[in-house]
Amino acid sequence: MYDRRRFLQGIAAAAVTPSITSACNANEAETRLVPDADRILDLPEGFSYTVVSRAGDPMSDGLLVPTRHDGMAAFPGDGGTIRLVCNHELAPDWADVRPFHDKWPELPEEMKSRFYDRGGEVTPGAGGTTTTIYDPKTKTTERQFLSLGGTEYNCAGGATPWGSWLSCEECFEYIGNLRYYDNAARRDRNHGYVFEVDAYSDELVDAVPIKAMGRFEHEACAFHDPTGIVYMTEDRHYSLFYRYIPDVPGKLIEGGLLQALAIKDRPSARTHNWSADPDMRLNKSYETEWVDVGDPDPADNNLRLTGAKRGAATFARGEGLCIAGDRFAFTCTNGGRAQLGQVFTYKPSPYEGTTRELDEPGELKLIAESNRDSLLQNADNLTMAPWGDLLLCEDTSGHCGLIGIRPDGSQYALADNTYSYSELAGACFSPDGQILFVNIQHPGITLAITGPWSTLG
Repeated sequence: MYDRRRFLQGIAAAAVTPSITSACNANEAETRLVPDADRILDLPEGFSYTVVSRAGDPMSDGLLVPTRHDGMAAFPGDGGTIRLVCNHELAPDWADVRPFHDKWPELPEEMKSRFYDRGGEVTPGAGGTTTTIYDPKTKTTERQFLSLGGTEYNCAGGATPWGSWLSCEECFEYIGNLRYYDNAARRDRNHGYVFEVDAYSDELVDAVPIKAMGRFEHEACAFHDPTGIVYMTEDRHYSLFYRYIPDVPGKLIEGGLLQALAIKDRPSARTHNWSADPDMRLNKSYETEWVDVGDPDPADNNLRLTGAKRGAATFARGEGLCIAGDRFAFTCTNGGRAQLGQVFTYKPSPYEGTTRELDEPGELKLIAESNRDSLLQNADNLTMAPWGDLLLCEDTSGHCGLIGIRPDGSQYALADNTYSYSELAGACFSPDGQILFVNIQHPGITLAITGPWSTLG
């Protein structure tokens, strides 16, 4: 159970400090990291990891574990096992390890028919998700298989309360032969959608895009249990923060309304803080409203432009998104004057998604903004720890770590990848809160981290 009260009390306390990042360097010594003899990930003393998934290993369905592990969620399985659903951020023509590698012609038609885009049988979509059955008692992977196929750039997403994973394509690609990074790729379908993956399916699911949730460069999703609303981030330099109000709660595929967040009395506001005069003040609450963005499935990549013209606020590369008490926390990877990242929270209205929300609107707040002296740099995926801290994955130009933000705003290092330039991604806890799973995106590894978590709170 998340310690929601502690987090919320801490956010209120942080509002009286000049900067939520001001104490970050002083806290690094509290969690001194120990160099890893296996050169995978440095952790504090007393912590250890187990490798759960590794790109290139054979899976139980005869395919290979694809590389570029990204967003991920953990679900309770039978007999105390844990079911991990993990995104793989791959393009159809990249030379990375793909699930079918060069064996696509040999796959059975029953499997191929469930792929979203077969790429004219030449360049089938290489992204998607894998599902891993992990036994925490024996620290072994029992089974692993492809659970979504034929999609592209599956970056982040979010878990639903009914046991599924929303896998998001961080792209906007068209039918036909297009060029991306000078490689030719044949596409039979448009891309840029959200796909729902049943975490309890034991085979590849049928890949069906939820077009009403928008066609844009999706990043992450988070579910609001009281209303059934899904919030979403977008990874563009001038992106929007979206919400999807389903017509039927719990049945996202049946349609709904797509909207974007706006700041009340500040139409088309920019939240980037790239200038000397900041657009957003730290720890100040801004009342919000929501605007319709029109056709959620546009032919051109212009949802963010349409939304901004209608008054929506823009953000500097919205990325990670998670539930944080009675609000949602999300990151903007290159926001702030130093362009080293921001962390916002959104507190929904008590009447979220209804006409009454105008009387008591939701609130947007900037709770952290990194500078050159900050421990946290270029925050990406994030999760809320069971003890009430936010844990954020870095995606920097150098080595990347896992950074915690306490409720008082202080920061500490929990892990550091000093052995490659790969970002960390997909941080999530096991259902009992005892194991932290995290991905090293390249070459593609999932780790299960255990240790004395109480020493961090």
